[in-house]
Amino acid sequence: MCAVGLPWRLRPVVCVSQLLRRLVFAVSIVLLASLGLGYVLGELGWIGVRAGDEHDAAYSQMRVYAEVLHKIQNDYVTTPNIPDVTDGALHGLLDSLDSDSSYLTPSEYNIYKNRLTADSAQVGLTVSKRFGYATIVNVAPGSPADQAHLRDGDAIDLIEGQSTHAIPLPLLRLLLAGKPGSTVTLSVVRPFKPNPDQIVLSRAILATPPLGEQFYENATILYLKPGVLTAARVGDLAARIKAAGPGHKILLDLRDTTGTDLQQGLRLANFFLKQGTLATLSGQTFPAQSFAADPAQCITDAPVAMLVNRGTYGAPELAAAAIEGLKRGDVVGERTFGEGAVGKTIDLPDGAALMLTVAKYKDPAGKKIEDEAVTPTVVVAGPEDTGESKSIQSGDEQLSRALALLKSKNLSE
Repeated sequence: MCAVGLPWRLRPVVCVSQLLRRLVFAVSIVLLASLGLGYVLGELGWIGVRAGDEHDAAYSQMRVYAEVLHKIQNDYVTTPNIPDVTDGALHGLLDSLDSDSSYLTPSEYNIYKNRLTADSAQVGLTVSKRFGYATIVNVAPGSPADQAHLRDGDAIDLIEGQSTHAIPLPLLRLLLAGKPGSTVTLSVVRPFKPNPDQIVLSRAILATPPLGEQFYENATILYLKPGVLTAARVGDLAARIKAAGPGHKILLDLRDTTGTDLQQGLRLANFFLKQGTLATLSGQTFPAQSFAADPAQCITDAPVAMLVNRGTYGAPELAAAAIEGLKRGDVVGERTFGEGAVGKTIDLPDGAALMLTVAKYKDPAGKKIEDEAVTPTVVVAGPEDTGESKSIQSGDEQLSRALALLKSKNLSE
C-alpha cells in the first residue's frame, strides 16, 4: 500500500513520486553510462570483474533502460532538457538508496561547502527524510520549533516555498540554519490535521540542553535524561552513575535524544556491560568491524532500563540496541527512528558530489539499525500515536511503566 503512515494530504504526491522514482532510476543508469562517468562507477566499485551471467543480466537491463530513455526523448510532450533530466535522475538514484545518500549538483555542493560552518543559529529541529519528504525526528526543548508546537513525526512539505522532496537532505538541514534573528518559513503537515500549517520560525543560538536528573522510589532509582548524546554528555552520565553508587537502579530517558557520533552510543552501553558484542559495522567494501564490551569501562551491574521513542536518533539507538540485544535491561516506549550509518563524500570531476552510505551498524542480533530501527522490549505508545496532545495528557505512561519494571527488580539481579 502506497505511503502507509504518511499524513493523507501527502499520500497522492508520494504515490506518484514512487512511480516516477522507478522511471528516474532507470533513466539515471543510462545517463551515467552515456556521459562516461567511469570515475564515479570506479569509486563506487560498480566496475569490476564479475561472472558472465551477471554481465549478461546487466546488459539486458541496460537495453531496457535505453529503450525507456529513447521513448522519453522521442515521445514526451516536449523536448526534455537533458541537463535537468540528468540532475533529476541522479537525485532520484541516490534518494532511492536511503535517506542519508544524496547527489549534489556542482551549484548545490558549492552552497553546501560555503554554508557548512557559516550559519550557527538554529530553529531546534532534527530532520531526516521519510517517503521522500523532510520529517521532524525530534524538537529541542525551549527552541523556536518547540515554541511553535512542532512535534516528532510532523512532515515538512515546503521550506521557503521549495518542496522538500526536491531538496537533498544535507542542503535541507542547512536551509534551517542561518544568522541569529533571521527567519525561515515552513509548510508543515501534522497528523490528524487535513491542512498544512504555515509557520515562521526565528533562528537562534541554542544552548546544549541540560542533563536531567531525578531520584524515584525512595531514591532507589536514578533517572537521567541526557537530551543529546555527545562525548561530553556521555562523560557526564558516567560521573552521575558513579556518584550515585552501587545502591541505585538506573533509568536512562533517551526519548527525543539525538547523537551524531554513533560511537558514543556504544560507549554508553558499555557502562552497563562487561562482555558481549555491542554492535558490528560492515558494508560492501567497508572493512567489517566488531565492537566488544570492555570490562574496564563497565560502571555498574545494577538493573537498568532505557526509554525510547521515534525521536530517539543515532547514538542512543545503538545504546538501546546493545542493552536490549544482550538482555542487560528493558527498553520501554516506541520504535526508534532508525539511524545507524557511516557515510562517505565523493567529489566528482564536474564539481558535483555524492554523499553515500558505505556501512551500516547492526545490533547484537545482526539487524541493521538504519533499516529496522530498535523495537522496545516493552512497547508503550506515546501521545502522538493516539492524537492526544502532550499538554493535556495525564502523566507519562512510558515513564510509569519503566519505573514499575525497575521497582520489581532486585539490585542483585
